[in-house]
Amino acid sequence: MSMPMPMSPPYNNQSTMNTDGMGMHMSFFWGKDVVVLFAGWPGSGRLGMYILALATVFVVAVGVEILSVTPRLKPRGISPVVGAVIHAAVYAVRMALAYLIMLSVMSFNIGIFVAVVAGHAVGSFVVKYRALTAVARAIDFQS
Repeated sequence: MSMPMPMSPPYNNQSTMNTDGMGMHMSFFWGKDVVVLFAGWPGSGRLGMYILALATVFVVAVGVEILSVTPRLKPRGISPVVGAVIHAAVYAVRMALAYLIMLSVMSFNIGIFVAVVAGHAVGSFVVKYRALTAVARAIDFQS
């Protein structure tokens, strides 16, 4: 005869509280009272700091997309080791920024999420626009 599995404890509001007494959301929510990356940032009830947080994650997301393009190094004058170190450094910065963006989105704030998605979209547009402009210039130069 099998024993029934014990039931999980009832939902406890305290399980979603951090040390400051602010709730940690486990689903998307809309509001300016959010913690992004660091305790106390952007702060509770401060709209200006929330807007700064939105702008910051937007700019960082744009930067991640721009850094996704491998830098073009001219082989003349640069040793392969130096070129590899430069590529590795750019990659490390890009990955660090990407992980910061991921952690920001894990705040489950809709405003942060929208700012990140918009930043990635604008960054992708900038990268593709520059690439297509370079191709168009090369085609015009050949004709």
